[in-house]
Amino acid sequence: MSSEVSPTTDHLLARLQERLTPTALQVIDESYQHAGHIGANASGVGTHFRVRIASPFFTGKSRVACHRLVYDAVQDFIDQGLHAMAIETEIPK
Repeated sequence: MSSEVSPTTDHLLARLQERLTPTALQVIDESYQHAGHIGANASGVGTHFRVRIASPFFTGKSRVACHRLVYDAVQDFIDQGLHAMAIETEIPK
């Protein structure tokens, strides 16, 4: 995926599927809850997301290491304006 792609729910879902092969994944655009907040904008492109993800890549890793894997997977979106991401990780059962 090109670094020119702005963050949307679909783009984040595709990227996380590609990089972390999750067994469970939910991406929720919560940008509307942050109108007027620093980092929010009226561009129609999401700035605040919640990610719930279970990935075999998380096995044996700390919560911080799991979050780092998620951030690394979407770094170019952060560079394009993704302002905030709440991450909930799980190790697949």
